[in-house]
Amino acid sequence: MSHHCLTQTKIGKKYLVALTGLGLSLFVLMHMLGNLLILVSPEAYNKYGHALTSNPGIYLAEVGLVAILFVHLALAMKLTRENWKARPVGYAVVSSGEKATSLTTRSMWAQGILIFVFIIHHLITFKFGPHYEVEYGGVMMRDLHRLVIEVFQNPLYVAWYLVALFALAFHLSHGVKSSIQTLGIHHPRYFNKFKMAGILYSVLVGVGFMSQPLYVFLIYKG
Repeated sequence: MSHHCLTQTKIGKKYLVALTGLGLSLFVLMHMLGNLLILVSPEAYNKYGHALTSNPGIYLAEVGLVAILFVHLALAMKLTRENWKARPVGYAVVSSGEKATSLTTRSMWAQGILIFVFIIHHLITFKFGPHYEVEYGGVMMRDLHRLVIEVFQNPLYVAWYLVALFALAFHLSHGVKSSIQTLGIHHPRYFNKFKMAGILYSVLVGVGFMSQPLYVFLIYKG
């Protein structure tokens, strides 16, 4: 499939939305697993963050991630507009072949916007937030653990964080299944399996992410 087809035809845009969505889903999983280190110790959490940010390849990875995110968002919104024009009632970013679409499917665009706003706020709060330092074995590094503890003491931020994570979980539950089907695996025999895989994946990621603010707000005593 040529570059022109991928960016100009509807099926091409669906393929790119599916591929970028799966890529972002993999990143989200890795990010969630890293976050769980807060349950281990401040040192483990900070050393993990330092290992990532001190790697020279981090800048290339960040540029690539931002590019994938914008391609996913831009093409998904473009498909949304096309679907609205073609069929004013009912909507799906990536059609799964079902005649009736669920609320989750029809609100994918709204979930995407909410998640995008959350990402911007998340970066402002943590990546570009207060820079505390700590030393381990003679190596100075950012004390991200301290910042996370401070932020998640705020009940309003915790509530906003959980709402955004629920949106992310719903988005993943449909997105993973639809992406796999869009890429050509859509035999009726596997439909329920893909649907269940999407739900399990979204629950895993959602619960994993939610454990961090809930642990800090409800359990962590310092």
